[in-house]
Amino acid sequence: MPKKMIKRLMPDHQTIKNNKHLQIFGTLLHNANLWHLNRRSVSKAFAVGLFFAFIPVPFQMVLAAGLAIIVHANLPLSVALVWITNPLTMPAIFYFCYLVGTWIVGVPTKQFAFEASWQWLVESISTIGPAFILGCGVLATIFSILGYLIINTLWRFSVAKEWKNRQTRRD
Repeated sequence: MPKKMIKRLMPDHQTIKNNKHLQIFGTLLHNANLWHLNRRSVSKAFAVGLFFAFIPVPFQMVLAAGLAIIVHANLPLSVALVWITNPLTMPAIFYFCYLVGTWIVGVPTKQFAFEASWQWLVESISTIGPAFILGCGVLATIFSILGYLIINTLWRFSVAKEWKNRQTRRD
């Protein structure tokens, strides 16, 4: 069952409540709905986490936590799913976002070499930026909707299967 697996992987909610980076949310973190594992909260958490995973901004985890609080999604899952774009996966994912953006806009891809400098960032915003940001927005939306629907469906299937197994054991 997805609930058992997720519960095993999740950190303790007290640890998360005491995290110094999440203190900006104050007493909002004491809402019990943010810590429950049910179909709705987990599906929303996947939508929130996957959305912010594809948004190339600093403090993705704080943004995901804020939206999770607003929509009553499971907070630990929302924040954890942002790490799909980690330093190892980020170049490939964001390059794919750029390719999707160029395909949507209809412009050819441009060759570029990433540099960790402010000047490169400012220069690239005008050249590859529009396609990259559009691709990120489109993929963030698509993957958040897909994540929501897939988790919701898997959860329903798992519960139905468990009910069927119970019925079989009774007979």
